[in-house]
Amino acid sequence: MTSLLVMNLGRCDYDRAWDLQRQLHARLLAQPDGPAYLILVEHPPVITLGRRADHAHVLLPREELARRGVLVREVDRGGDVTYHGPGQLVAYPIILLTGKRRDVHAYFRSLEQTVIDLLADYTIPAGRKDGLTGVWVGDDKVCAMGVAIKRWATYHGLALNVDPDLTHFQFITPCGIVDKGVTSIARLLGRPVPLHEVADKLITHFAAQFNFTEIRRDAIPPSIEPIASPLRPAS
Repeated sequence: MTSLLVMNLGRCDYDRAWDLQRQLHARLLAQPDGPAYLILVEHPPVITLGRRADHAHVLLPREELARRGVLVREVDRGGDVTYHGPGQLVAYPIILLTGKRRDVHAYFRSLEQTVIDLLADYTIPAGRKDGLTGVWVGDDKVCAMGVAIKRWATYHGLALNVDPDLTHFQFITPCGIVDKGVTSIARLLGRPVPLHEVADKLITHFAAQFNFTEIRRDAIPPSIEPIASPLRPAS
């Protein structure tokens, strides 16, 4: 499988993007010789809890979160508690893991390497931490990851902090880790970074990491309507 369809949803409600993931996951399993998918999206504020999440890691009552405009969703990915919000680039790869790639740990390492290579474009010295997932700069996490794999087809994915409101991470204990911080590309560089620029780099590095040789950007499969304006600069 060498063809990748990139669906760039722009600012999109979490539930609609989650539903789209399920549609594309089913389509991929029904058409394993067809293209793979990469959904890129920026969510309004939402806290998601994975299958093994500790509800105590959500630090505000749900009524208070709702008052602040933050949704809470329990989802079928692995991992603990994660925050998504404006200024964060979320990527949902929906690909088949075949042959030597049928290795969950190797899949995580490939996702991490995608982001490490992207951050190297900004001369940000990012890396991994033993026993933890995601991408780190020192003791601060810049990219969180939580995936699901069914019948060796992936969904859910990664959340890269480009320039979000980092105070919103105070609503949770991110991924249940109490002794580490959270950072963003903008904070590390000391300047704003356009989300569309980072999205373009992520597509390039993801395709290289997973050996996709044909890329269709802003692709919309025939039976799925566009959801929102894509992550691109205003014309």
